[in-house]
Amino acid sequence: MIQVENIQKGVIEGNFLLLARAISQIENNTNNEQVLSNELHPKAVPVIGITGPPGAGKSTLISKLIGALVEEGKKVAVLSVDPSSVIHKGALLGDRIRMREWYLNSFVYIRSLANRGYLGGLNEPIAEIVKLLQSVGFDYIILETVGVGQSEVQVAQVAYPTILVLVPEAGDEIQMMKSGLFEVANIFVVNKADRPDAEQFVYHLHQALSQRIGIKTNVVQTIANTGVGISELLTVIKTYYEF
Repeated sequence: MIQVENIQKGVIEGNFLLLARAISQIENNTNNEQVLSNELHPKAVPVIGITGPPGAGKSTLISKLIGALVEEGKKVAVLSVDPSSVIHKGALLGDRIRMREWYLNSFVYIRSLANRGYLGGLNEPIAEIVKLLQSVGFDYIILETVGVGQSEVQVAQVAYPTILVLVPEAGDEIQMMKSGLFEVANIFVVNKADRPDAEQFVYHLHQALSQRIGIKTNVVQTIANTGVGISELLTVIKTYYEF
């Protein structure tokens, strides 16, 4: 059985082999998973949910956020939940390709998780995996979820804040998400804000959000591929926690 203290030691040293094995145990629901779960003592580590339509630039945005956090000396865990392959049931998209610059960084752990057909945008054991990550020495956890739509709202039950990444052409996506993600997201990132009509899109987004009551909401404009707006976004994220 993998000892939690050995996982913690590995995380401190930047060796994530035991952590990866423990996550696999949880995913596969082995007999050791319950024993491991009983040893966990999660801390109040921020869990940031990031979702949005394909092509919005989520992975680029996450990569820039990782960079900003690592500059502060923070250890970051990223869980990217991808659609499952119909052949081998594993994750279909490769986050290690999309965020390859962080693959060998001792401050960053990135893991692809297949949703295995589980509805809600995440996968079934995600809460246990987050609990593990909160117990072994990470400062931030980022969840990148699969897809958009009315059913992809589980991220808001696991993460806070939930960030919805959109692009200026996303009017149709907003209509599609009105009964789902749009109602539970906290931070709305308008990425690729250098595109035409970005300001008009932001205006209409503010108008749509003005009807929400009782939910803290922010709108941030970014150009993720050049890093514009990332510092502002991180500052806004931190307002959702007490440090």
